[in-house]
Amino acid sequence: MIKTALSKIKRLLKQPSFTTAEARTLGVSPSLLAYYVKKGEIEKLSRGVYCGNESTRKEVPLEWEDLIATARSIPSGRVCLISALALYELTEEIPRQFWIAIPNEQFAPKRPKTKIIRMRDVKTGSTHMKTGSVSIPIFDKERTLVDSFRFLASEIAIKALKEYLSGNHGKPDLVKLRKYARKLKTPIEKYVEAFTT
Repeated sequence: MIKTALSKIKRLLKQPSFTTAEARTLGVSPSLLAYYVKKGEIEKLSRGVYCGNESTRKEVPLEWEDLIATARSIPSGRVCLISALALYELTEEIPRQFWIAIPNEQFAPKRPKTKIIRMRDVKTGSTHMKTGSVSIPIFDKERTLVDSFRFLASEIAIKALKEYLSGNHGKPDLVKLRKYARKLKTPIEKYVEAFTT
C-alpha cells in the first residue's frame, strides 16, 4: 500500500516542489508524506512543501529556492515588496526575509524568515512569475512599485521607481502604474513626472 501511494504522486515527484494540498488531491495524506520523509523518499522543504528524489529542483535558481518554497506553502499568498523588487531587479536591497502578501481577513501563517503583509486587495496586479521551472504567485512590477510607496521607506520606493522608469527592465507601463496608484490611493505622480520629464 505504501508503494502504491508513492506511485500516486509520481508526477509530483518530478516537479521542483509540491504541496500537501497537491498530494492530498491525488489521495496521499499528510501522514504518508511524513512517512516518506522519514524513509528518505521525499524531502521536506518547508511547512507543507516537499520535493522528491527525482526532483528537478536544480532548475530553480539556488538564490530563490527558499523564497519559492515559502511562497508555495501559502496558497493565497503573493510575493510582494522587497522580495518582488529583488526578483524584478528593481532594488539593491538584499532581502533578509521573504515578503508575502495575504488577504486582510486571512490568519497570518508563521514561516521562518518571512514577513507577512495583510492587504485588503490582493487581486490588483496579481500574476505569476516563472523562476526556473516553477511558477510563483507575485504582484506585477507596477503593483509592486505602488506598494513600495505604501509600505516601504520612501528612499527604497523612489530608487525602485527610477530604475523601473530607466527602461532597463522592459518598457515601463505608465498607464497601468497610474491606474494602480489611483486605485490604491497612493500619490506617486510627482515622482513619475520628475523622472520622465
